Amino acid sequence: MPQRPALHRRLGTVDAVIIGLGSAMGAGVFVAFAPAAAAAASGLLIGLGLAAVVAYCNATSSARLAALYPQSGGTYVYARQRLGGFWGYLAGWSFIGGKTASCAAIALTVGHYVWPGWAHAVAVAAVVALTAVNYAGIQKSALLTRVLVAVVLAVLAAVVVSVLGFGDVDAARLFTVDDVSAGGVLRAAGLLFFAFAGYARIATLGEEVRDPAKTIPRAIPIALGITLVVYAAVAVAVLSELGSGTLASATAPLADAVTAAGFPGFEPVVRAGAAVAALGSLLALILGVSRTTLAMARDGHLPRALAAVHPRFGSPHRAEVAVGAVVAVLAVVVDVRGAIGFSSFAVLVYYAIANAAAFTLGRRVIPTAGIIGCLVLAFSLPAGSVIAGVSVVAVGAAAGVWKR
Repeated sequence: MPQRPALHRRLGTVDAVIIGLGSAMGAGVFVAFAPAAAAAASGLLIGLGLAAVVAYCNATSSARLAALYPQSGGTYVYARQRLGGFWGYLAGWSFIGGKTASCAAIALTVGHYVWPGWAHAVAVAAVVALTAVNYAGIQKSALLTRVLVAVVLAVLAAVVVSVLGFGDVDAARLFTVDDVSAGGVLRAAGLLFFAFAGYARIATLGEEVRDPAKTIPRAIPIALGITLVVYAAVAVAVLSELGSGTLASATAPLADAVTAAGFPGFEPVVRAGAAVAALGSLLALILGVSRTTLAMARDGHLPRALAAVHPRFGSPHRAEVAVGAVVAVLAVVVDVRGAIGFSSFAVLVYYAIANAAAFTLGRRVIPTAGIIGCLVLAFSLPAGSVIAGVSVVAVGAAAGVWKR
């Protein structure tokens, strides 16, 4: 058999952490708190904690599997190796479907922040530009992601300092027993998982990491830990300033929080930071989806032409272009909040399969908790998201059975 073209191993630990942060520190931190507050009210912080626990289980399982199978494709590869072809196919299907919708929603978020009147056009332009960056190779993507992450962290730090240091914060707004329900907290946790889901993006790029057996298990928990600390600080600041009622109806919660804290002149900076964060998340997401597309194309589950690797840039250039084209089309028609729910459902199914694959490795407490947590959060999402997610996953399952 001729040797298939391989991707280039160019990423170290710092690059891996940055790519994980670039995806996790994206649009989620700027938009996910509002629908989560609508679901959980002042139980938002409990929902954030539950999402973090499930994310920790998923991160631990993904890191163990990535050390054994350092290939592009993430859980698609792990499930195929540990559980069989059907489960690998279903994982890949769920990931590509959920994350493609997420890409479109995040691209549209860029448009709404940058130029609301032309949001769809800006979204398409952002997708085209970032697809071109990814086409030029993983090093270009990693370099741009470093810049974007630095800007976003600076903006988020400024938001926390300005609100907690100078705003009209009230600790009583952080939790009120009367407006909290178990169902609402679980629904909020499922929505907030959308914001956490990027921490393990590096697992899908396993074929482009130097010394993956050490680098990936090290990078994933670091990225998750930093993300959790930042999200907790931002959630406390925004909730204690606005309260759950105002936060639930906010279209730009962080911008509203700094305005309420007495810094209306800082609002354009926050909006610019949101656009930059969304760009960083979109860049990393397109990277992850294109690598899973590459892996599935290699196995014949998608057109084999998508498995081509550029001889100069070492990137899966055809997969990059195909993913970018689909995302650009979807960016014209998706709804941001609806896409968050659907993406969360599909990705939670994806990670449930990852935990099931890790269950076969032994040390089964964390994978078991991960499976249960993912499924509970997935089916606690709003009914529309669950129906759409079940329908798409069912189509993928039927296709997997038919192919077998």
